[in-house]
Amino acid sequence: MTAATTQHDHDLSHLLRSDGFQQWRREVTALGGCAAPIHLSGSSRIHDRATGAVLAEREGDILAPCGNRRASVCPACSDRYASDAYHLLRAGMAGGKGVPDSAAAHPRLFVTLTAPSFGPVHTRRVTARGLVVPCGCGDKHHRDDPRVGTALDYDTHDYVGAVLWQAHSGKLWNRFAIRLRRVLAGMLGIKVRDFKDHARLSYAKVAEYQRRGLVHFHAVVRLDGPDGPTTAPPDWITTEALTVAVRYAASSVSLVVDRPDGTALPLAWGRQVDIRSITSTAAAALEDDHGEITDSALAAYVAKYATKGTGKSEATDRPIRDIAHVPHLDITDHHRRLIEAAWELGGREEYEELNLRRWAHMLGFRGHFLTKSRNYSTTFGAIRGERRTYRLGETLAALDTPAEPGTVLVVNDWHIVQIGHRNDAEREIALGIAERRREQRRTRTERNAR
Repeated sequence: MTAATTQHDHDLSHLLRSDGFQQWRREVTALGGCAAPIHLSGSSRIHDRATGAVLAEREGDILAPCGNRRASVCPACSDRYASDAYHLLRAGMAGGKGVPDSAAAHPRLFVTLTAPSFGPVHTRRVTARGLVVPCGCGDKHHRDDPRVGTALDYDTHDYVGAVLWQAHSGKLWNRFAIRLRRVLAGMLGIKVRDFKDHARLSYAKVAEYQRRGLVHFHAVVRLDGPDGPTTAPPDWITTEALTVAVRYAASSVSLVVDRPDGTALPLAWGRQVDIRSITSTAAAALEDDHGEITDSALAAYVAKYATKGTGKSEATDRPIRDIAHVPHLDITDHHRRLIEAAWELGGREEYEELNLRRWAHMLGFRGHFLTKSRNYSTTFGAIRGERRTYRLGETLAALDTPAEPGTVLVVNDWHIVQIGHRNDAEREIALGIAERRREQRRTRTERNAR
């Protein structure tokens, strides 16, 4: 038995027998089993807005969730983020949370835009008959082969180009959205500046890392009328017409940046552009019998990507503080070279605004993993505000007071004391609580689906 194991068993035994264990467990359970809770000290008071009277107060220490969206960092907070993302995405497709149900009849597409090639990589392709096609290296890779996605030739792979594309992918998306509006304006036979008087383009997109370390974007694109989802778009811009516009905009947009040696590097989307129509059919499968994507399943499908990082085999969810630490990361040489390229470029004056050293752990990707246009649907802030209001209502009901959430004022005065559990024993119990919560949800979902 190692010293670490002995210490862990001692900490676990001490925790289970401590006087404050049950209180600690209740607080961690209320957080869903957060893996890195924030310890706060201070006070909170609920005042009656009309009289100023204090209806309830609390002083001392409390725990708050870390709120990290990455499943690899905190499964509990990641699940909560995924749930919020699901409601945000589905409201924009099927209505709800301020979006009328009629928006589901508007032209809607599920679009996937990928990164271009910066050199051949190990691949695993399977034929319709289930046969694995040999890779360029001659091997038939199995599904979990760590070589899949890595460069066939490290020395000729364009790591600088890959990092620069990654760093500018958000800007490339913005140009795509602008070009799409221009294409749609052309279809309507109007000037671009008049497009907003006839239609509105709404979208929500999520970034996902491919195994080669570059992101691609999954996006729900919806065309509305001039006042957003409450109005219908022009009749003759159908789903088919929107599909044509998206495909043309994706193939024609680009931007040019300079390489370190001063040569031009054109940046564009990859050749693989997948565009699928979205139906309102409520189905358990992602696709219905006609191969169309259903909004209910799609929201869950897209939301899960919002909680992913780079993947445990590709990089790290923690920022790189010192390049000397990179050789010690448990990653492939391919992804290590991407990190090193981002770090080296981040030290050059001409790329200072990209802040690449800060984002080296994300392989140069600097954007948010889930973004949306203003009129697509509700916001994370609104969803979380509804949750706070609901919990405040529960608190007021427990106080047996006629006050409603809108008639009170909550004054918080908390400061951070510590972040994370005090030892591995606490973290282990918290992760067990989170896993049990997840299993309970899974069981309920399966029971309701029967």
